Amino acid sequence: MAHGDITHIDIPVSDFGRATSFYSALFGWQIAEAPGFEGYPMWQAPNKISGGGLAPRSEDFTSPRSYVEVDSIDNSLAQATTLGGKVLMEKTEITPTSWWAVVEDTEGNAVGLYEGTTSME
Repeated sequence: MAHGDITHIDIPVSDFGRATSFYSALFGWQIAEAPGFEGYPMWQAPNKISGGGLAPRSEDFTSPRSYVEVDSIDNSLAQATTLGGKVLMEKTEITPTSWWAVVEDTEGNAVGLYEGTTSME
């Protein structure tokens, strides 16, 4: 994916079984946990392009969050701050070759940033 592409969407859930049944039946999504990502079932749309995860709902994660591919999280965090946004979560490792962070835009929306390559094998 290229800088600026939406990589995936996380949906906050309280009951993984209930959410899995709902989204599978409603949209035909394939939902499964990948080795190394237990507790974070991943969904994939029938087009095999769109996807994301069912993530545990928490006090600070109550609405779906889109993640955008960036060339450099470090540069994007600095630029977001310069443009009037703020960092909600600093750069965090997913795997040795991938990282994520969360910024808040000037309108109060949380937007995830993703850099790298994540293998689900």
